[in-house]
Amino acid sequence: MKRPAAVLMIQGTSSNVGKSMMVTGLCRWFSNKGYKVAPFKAQNMALNSSVTPSGEEIGCAQFFQAEAARAVPSSAMNPILLKPEGESISQVVLRGQSIGTYSFRTYHGMKPELRIKIVEALDELRKSYDIVIIEGAGSPAEINLKANDLVNMFVAKACDAPVLLVGDIDRGGVFAAFVGTMELLEPDERERVAGFIINKFRGDPKLLSSGLEMLEAKTARRVFGLVPYLKDHGLPDEDSLGLERRPQRLRSGFEGVTIAILRYPRMSNYDEFHSLEREAGTELAYIEDPADIEAADLLILPGSKQTISDLAWLFSGGREEALRRRLAAGKPIMAICGGYQMLGAKLFDLEGAESPAGSTVSGLGFLDHETHFFGKKITRQVQVTWLHDPWQLGIQVPLTGYEIHVGRISGAALPPIFEVLGGETTSEGQAMSTAPLLGTMVHGLFENTVFRLALLNKLRGLKNLPLLTATEVMGRGESYDKLAAHIEANCDMQAILNLLHRKV
Repeated sequence: MKRPAAVLMIQGTSSNVGKSMMVTGLCRWFSNKGYKVAPFKAQNMALNSSVTPSGEEIGCAQFFQAEAARAVPSSAMNPILLKPEGESISQVVLRGQSIGTYSFRTYHGMKPELRIKIVEALDELRKSYDIVIIEGAGSPAEINLKANDLVNMFVAKACDAPVLLVGDIDRGGVFAAFVGTMELLEPDERERVAGFIINKFRGDPKLLSSGLEMLEAKTARRVFGLVPYLKDHGLPDEDSLGLERRPQRLRSGFEGVTIAILRYPRMSNYDEFHSLEREAGTELAYIEDPADIEAADLLILPGSKQTISDLAWLFSGGREEALRRRLAAGKPIMAICGGYQMLGAKLFDLEGAESPAGSTVSGLGFLDHETHFFGKKITRQVQVTWLHDPWQLGIQVPLTGYEIHVGRISGAALPPIFEVLGGETTSEGQAMSTAPLLGTMVHGLFENTVFRLALLNKLRGLKNLPLLTATEVMGRGESYDKLAAHIEANCDMQAILNLLHRKV
C-alpha cells in the first residue's frame, strides 16, 4: 500500500511575504526532480480565481501552483475559497462550488464542519502524490484568530508537517517578525517550525551575517534560504495587496503600447492581465481617472464580483462620459465577463445573485443585449475559435479560456464572434461594426501567447512601432523554471529534502 505523500508547509510572518511564490517555485523544482507533487491551501481569500478542467473554482494561486507542478488542478488543492462581497460578507466556494454568501460571524460557526472537509481534501491529495507543498495564509501568530484557525497550524498538525517560515526583508523588520512570531506560537507549534526563509533580499549578503547569527541564536532554528528580490518572477498576485503596487495612472510620453484596466471597486480576475505587464514595450495600469480612459491605446473593462454595483461606480466621476468619447474616437475597448455585461441595455438581478434581490438597472447601452443574474454559477474551461475576426488578428488556432459567472446574456443584436467548445452555449461574444469594441464572457484569453502577441502587434502597428516576434513573448512554463532555479540557487535544497524525507 502506498504511503501518504510527504508534506512540507510554507507559512509566513504576514500576508504578501512571498508564500505563494515560494510554493510555486518548490512545486516546479520537485517536479523537475521527478517527484509527483501537488500544492495545497486550505482556505484562500481572493477575487482572483480559476476554473479546473472539471469545472471547479479554485484560487488562481493554487491553479498556477498545480500548473508549475505539472499536476491537474483540482478543488482538493484549495477546498475553501472566500470571495469578499463587502466589508463583512463573502461568497463561500467549497470544493469548487459556491454554497452561498455568509457573514464572517456565520462563517465562523461553520468551521468545525469545514475542518473536516479540509482534512478530507488533504488526505485525498496525499493518496495520489509523492509530495504535497502546503501554503498557509497571513501569519500563524495572529492571536485573535488562532482559536478558529483553518489554514495555518491547524493544517500543519493535521498532517504532521514541518514548517518553514517566510519573511519579507524588503519591508523591514524581518528579524523582529521571525522572533515575534516564534514567541507568540504555542510550544507545540514552535516545535513544528524547522527554520526560516528570508525573501526579497537586496544588497550584499555579507552585511546580513551578524543578523542571521543572532536570529539563529535566539530561536535555535536555522535559516534555510536568503532569496534575493526577484522583480519579474512572471506570476500573478493572488490578492489585492499585489494590486496596490501596480501603476494607478498611465505615464505621459511612454513610447510603447499603453493598456488601461478600469479598476472598479469589486474588480475580479485581474490576474489574467499579468502576462501583459511583462511584454516588451508595454505599459499597463489599473486606472480610475477619466483622462486615462481616453488616453490608453487599449482600454479593458474587466470582470466584476458585483457587476451592478461596479456599474453604478462607472457611471460616476465622469467615467461614463470618457467611455463615450473614447468610443466616438474609435479607440479600442475590450470588455470581459462583467465588463461585457455592463455594455448592454439592461441588467436584471431578480434573485439577488450579486445584488439586492429585484435589482434592475440600465447598462451603458453600447450594445443591445440584456443580462439576467441567476443563483447557479457557471464555471468551466472552454476553447474558442473565431466565427469572424473583428480586429483582424489572424489567429487560426483555438484559444483556451474559462467561464466563471452567474450572469447570462440574451437578446444580442450582433452576430457572435466566437464558436465555443465546452461552454454553456455554442457561440458567444459581440463586436461593433462601427467602432473597435469587443465583448466576451471568456476569461483567460491573454494567457494564450498567440492571442497576446497578435493583439499587441495590432496595437503596435497602429502606432507604427516595430512588431514583436514569438520569441520575445514568454510563456508561464519558462517563468516557473526561472523561479525554481532562483530558489535552488539561494536555498539549501538538500536540507529541505531532508525535512520531507524524515516524514516518508
